[in-house]
Amino acid sequence: MASTVPSRSTSRFVTRPAALGTALAAALTTALATALAILPAGPALAAACGKAPSGELAAQRVAAAQPTRTGPQLYEGPVWIKDALYFSDFGHTGDFPSRIRKLAADGTVSTFLDDSGSNGLAVDAQGNLVAATHKYKALSRYAMPGKARSAVAERYAGNVFNSPNDIAIAADGTLYFTDPDYQKAAAPGGQPVTGIYRVGTDGKVTLVDGTRRNPNGIALSPAGDLLYVNAGDGEVKAYPIGNGVPGAGRTFIKGIDGGDGMTLDCHGNLYVTEHGARRVRVFSRQGKELATIRVDANVTNAAFGGADGRTLFITGDRALWRIALDVTGQPY
Repeated sequence: MASTVPSRSTSRFVTRPAALGTALAAALTTALATALAILPAGPALAAACGKAPSGELAAQRVAAAQPTRTGPQLYEGPVWIKDALYFSDFGHTGDFPSRIRKLAADGTVSTFLDDSGSNGLAVDAQGNLVAATHKYKALSRYAMPGKARSAVAERYAGNVFNSPNDIAIAADGTLYFTDPDYQKAAAPGGQPVTGIYRVGTDGKVTLVDGTRRNPNGIALSPAGDLLYVNAGDGEVKAYPIGNGVPGAGRTFIKGIDGGDGMTLDCHGNLYVTEHGARRVRVFSRQGKELATIRVDANVTNAAFGGADGRTLFITGDRALWRIALDVTGQPY
């Protein structure tokens, strides 16, 4: 998927033209990404983005996304690609069996890939599906529209990972992912720490931070200069990125209640899912709370999609929700 967007923007914005699949969406998104690069906080950007949410809101269930398993089950890793939403559907017992399901534009839900062993999902600059796969204890790439799998990152310091969970991809193809131990029992082996990792465009894997207990949600700022990560410590930390390399993390938000997946809108506001609190909280670039979006079950992750990129999809405990907003955002 070719793009003329300056490399300063992250791939979540770079990939949206192919993800939406329409000429209008491509034109709007290219203009938006260019504004992000040259006018990060000005009125022109605000006009192109739309209005960020505020106050108390509620998302509605997608009735077609019915459970497909008996016993504990979670939906995870929503990602919007072309004209459909893809999400992981995995059981919370045994080896955590997982499949990838697809919500089509007509509202129907089908199985896209059975036995994927996946959790978090993302889309790369070529429109391929990138998955955090606990089944393989690795990052995997699935060629689209086909389903051929290839490995992106399999080991660090000679060992497989614990259970890769969530993913962020920079404009140049650099990948970041979290590796908690939630699904570590899915396969043998693992790491001595629960870590945050970087995968360079040369395939080299480096440890960004191995000091945080069960890092989970991960996301890049629109300018690609900050990596946000939440963890079991109840904090979202921001890691400044210079010359493509993250520095030491600093506390961005405290008091996160069971932080899980995250996404951002085009203003750079951060959407943080809080698992047991059954909500998504929206924070400004300065860390000010702007809005709360509530759901009726435990929540895991969120992503923007829909024909105009203004629908927020939320995954959780055997449920998928949606809410129409007045702002565009990242597709995973």
